[in-house]
Amino acid sequence: MARPEIPEPNEENINACWNEWKDDEKNIAQEKVLHFLFKEQCPENAEIEDILLKVTVLNDFYKVNVDRHSDLYTVSEHIEGCKEIDEKLCSGDLDLVNEIARVTVDEKMGKTINFYSFASKYCSHHEPEVYPIYDRHVDEMLWYFKKRDKFSGFKRYELKEYKKFSKIVHAFKRHYGLKSCLRKIDIYLWLTGKKFFDPQE
Repeated sequence: MARPEIPEPNEENINACWNEWKDDEKNIAQEKVLHFLFKEQCPENAEIEDILLKVTVLNDFYKVNVDRHSDLYTVSEHIEGCKEIDEKLCSGDLDLVNEIARVTVDEKMGKTINFYSFASKYCSHHEPEVYPIYDRHVDEMLWYFKKRDKFSGFKRYELKEYKKFSKIVHAFKRHYGLKSCLRKIDIYLWLTGKKFFDPQE
């Protein structure tokens, strides 16, 4: 079966992906829950119970499988222990993503897991226009357009370094003259990447 054509990164196709995504009632319901949880019910990160609730819902909605590698309470404790997290979120500190991502799951063995995609989602749902979301479909799409159009001169591994990843997303936005918000661009990259690189899903 032939792979579908990748829609060009323009406002028309971004809006088409956005509308397609919104046509799924599950997506809209989950987005409303996440907005309520992160922006209204539990906007701060001082209480472990609030953090655990957000971690649990993100893990379930996004299927990021944090619970396959660590218990969710350990991840929540790690987030609670991040210094001045709310101040960093408000100031747009991009280093916070890597700080949240690296969780020690076995202190005796010194085992640390990098929950990079999850951490980008956690920060993004607090400040969606500051923290673009990373996942493998977004990675594939940005790399595809980098090779095709050379919109930026990054190396593949730099997509896993959050400050550089953020710069790459903004370079993508500038290169194609996009006016859409980061959330709509994320949906375009994710949905199109899923169709093109994982058509069997």
